[in-house]
Amino acid sequence: MRDTKESRLLLVLLVVVAFALITMDIRGGENSPLDRPRQAAQSVFGPVENAVSGVVDPVGNAVDAVRDSGGRSSTISRLERENAALKQQLGSKDITRNRAQELDKLLKTAGAGQYAIKGAQVIAIGAAQGFSWTVTIDAGSHDGITRDMTVINGDGLVGRVTTVGPSTATVLLANDPDFTVGTRLENSMELGFATGQGDRPMRVQLLNGKAAAHKGDRLVTFGSEAGKPFVPGVPVGKIVGVDPSGGNLTKTLLVQPFVGFTRLDVVGVVVVGPRTDPRDSVLPPKPTPSPKPKPKAPASPTAPASPGSTPTGGTMPPATGTNTPTSSRG
Repeated sequence: MRDTKESRLLLVLLVVVAFALITMDIRGGENSPLDRPRQAAQSVFGPVENAVSGVVDPVGNAVDAVRDSGGRSSTISRLERENAALKQQLGSKDITRNRAQELDKLLKTAGAGQYAIKGAQVIAIGAAQGFSWTVTIDAGSHDGITRDMTVINGDGLVGRVTTVGPSTATVLLANDPDFTVGTRLENSMELGFATGQGDRPMRVQLLNGKAAAHKGDRLVTFGSEAGKPFVPGVPVGKIVGVDPSGGNLTKTLLVQPFVGFTRLDVVGVVVVGPRTDPRDSVLPPKPTPSPKPKPKAPASPTAPASPGSTPTGGTMPPATGTNTPTSSRG
């Protein structure tokens, strides 16, 4: 439309009519003459508004989500960091608690055997020497560690030191096939030699083929001259199998080690051995077997009571009173 005097006049008239209608609508209130036209327009354009709103609302929601995504993402990231920190804190507490328990057991074992030890921690498995069962500990020559020292933990014999560096040392574990240690059977004092077999029980050859040995019997180290490489009295394991000697000069035992070699953490290197052989004093006391319950005596059978008899075998007295039948005369 061209900008002419007629168009300007028409625009002014439309504005004046609009204001007049608004004034009439406001003054009329609920009885406004424009109420019916408004309802008709609403019935016509209402579905169109709903359709347009259904199309526009997802776009608006998406815009709002994008606008708020920065804050939500930062909140989620913060919660994830706090969760990870809590898990790490709980994990560190569990590790500290476990190490404290292992250290307590180690000190009790060392005290029972009168071993002077240097505490260490396992920091690696395997070694460059090619041994199949070795660990590296964080103690070395600067800590007074030398080759062929006995290594123990709270459960018993771990192995012996084979290589020493300034701050670390390599320990050959007792379950290595190249590992051999002299043993002594609990109580009977029978001597033998134990050899590692990897993840299988150790193999022990008793020197006396007629020696009495049973499952559950325990063995300790016999000890070496001057305490190297083994000090005496360190728990080795318990018998889980006995091979018949068959007339041989020796008897073969299968011994399950006390130490779990796949979960080593805190260990102790014996730097000074005991003055006297502790014998079996380092072994924990054997659990006392619980007494077997005594079998209950079977109840004696009782004969069924006969009519007219009491449970004690007596005779019931005859019934008297109103229950006695009487004859009537006609």
